[in-house]
Amino acid sequence: MPKIAFVGAGSIVFARNLMGDILSFPELRGSTLALMDVDEERLDRTVAAADAMVAENDVDATIEPTTDRRAALDGADYVINTIHVGGREPFENEIRIPQEYGVNQAVGDTLGPGGVFRAMRTAPVMLDIARDMEELCPDALLLNYTNPMAMLCWAVDEATDIDVVGLCHSVQHTAEAISNYVGVPKEDLEYTVAGINHVAWFLEAEHGGKSVYPALYEAMDDPETYSRDNVRFEILRHFDAFVTESSNHMSEYVPYFRTDEATIEEYVVEADHDDYFVDWMPTGRYFEHWCEYQEEAREMDPSEIDPEIERSEEYGSRVIHSMETGERRRMNLNVRNSEGAVSNLGSDACVEVPCLVDDRGVTPCAVGDLPPQLAAIDRSNVDVQRLAVTAALDHDQRALRQAVKLDPLTAAACTLDEIDAMVDDLLEANADYLPDELVGRAAEATAGR
Repeated sequence: MPKIAFVGAGSIVFARNLMGDILSFPELRGSTLALMDVDEERLDRTVAAADAMVAENDVDATIEPTTDRRAALDGADYVINTIHVGGREPFENEIRIPQEYGVNQAVGDTLGPGGVFRAMRTAPVMLDIARDMEELCPDALLLNYTNPMAMLCWAVDEATDIDVVGLCHSVQHTAEAISNYVGVPKEDLEYTVAGINHVAWFLEAEHGGKSVYPALYEAMDDPETYSRDNVRFEILRHFDAFVTESSNHMSEYVPYFRTDEATIEEYVVEADHDDYFVDWMPTGRYFEHWCEYQEEAREMDPSEIDPEIERSEEYGSRVIHSMETGERRRMNLNVRNSEGAVSNLGSDACVEVPCLVDDRGVTPCAVGDLPPQLAAIDRSNVDVQRLAVTAALDHDQRALRQAVKLDPLTAAACTLDEIDAMVDDLLEANADYLPDELVGRAAEATAGR
């Protein structure tokens, strides 16, 4: 039976759901689950929930808690990464400092100044994990859930010999949203999705052999439906495809929807009902919800968490099950584009594409070219990611500055000199969470010497 290491297991609800997913497969019920977190108090709550799940469902899984990452990784077959580096302070800085310069991020964990600086503080830890894996479990598959997904997977691919796959639920959530909008059962929707994480595209979406896009355009014309997902419908209207990330999140990857607070408010006020996407549209709202959740999680009683084993939509357990049993599955995963799965994105990029998974591993499917307008949007993000990875791996502050300057949202709001000033402020505010080699030499990096 496999050993599955959870690094960052202190997120009690998410870790519990992933463990339930794994144990929902009879073939995996004898697995060893090594639960690791640096916060012993949070880890203890996750372990209590895991122990209750094992006892209540009479499964043979072995739970091994530890605060020692190397102990968790030793001999692992799979490593599930869910770390969050730094906590509240750097996250708040990455939202509020750009906001002072007119860069209004909804989430700030994937692109923009927030996503780039999150990569700078997270990549060093990710690389430490991968390098420990090279020593302790070199053949293990690293399953990454931590954002910024593309940048972190790209850095691990670039700098280590560890196989890494990025996992996200935006494809599944979007398939469900489309099904609701066009009125078909989600299990009957067939689709092909490709692009990059959070900006992948439903290239095909069919029900009963017929495209649902005509029905989706019709749904867009209904004011109430439109207001529920207005940014994505605007992207559909202008670029001819439905994108995989929610309206609030998608709004920060392009320069059209968050140029000032009035524009943001337009996309909130248009909705005349309480809605998930609308609620999360204002600047920093995700951060505020995240802080509230952290407080609630710290007070959560593990005995109140349902120990029932129930499989969620997350791909992680399915990847492990397919690799262990040989049962072939097709799912959208984030992988290196080295085989040219998306032929008009860079071969070094991290792409989100259909993959076949079985006991031979993860095999990306060839998609070919994205339509040119979709590839152009994705390349505007990929170029930022590429420079951010260079900055993280080489401690190259000039590449860091260039990454932020090329970010579509930032470029729509700031002059180049303003961006340099913003980066200076972020480097100073988050210095304790960044490599010393990156924080230094500010004047040199700014002047290009």
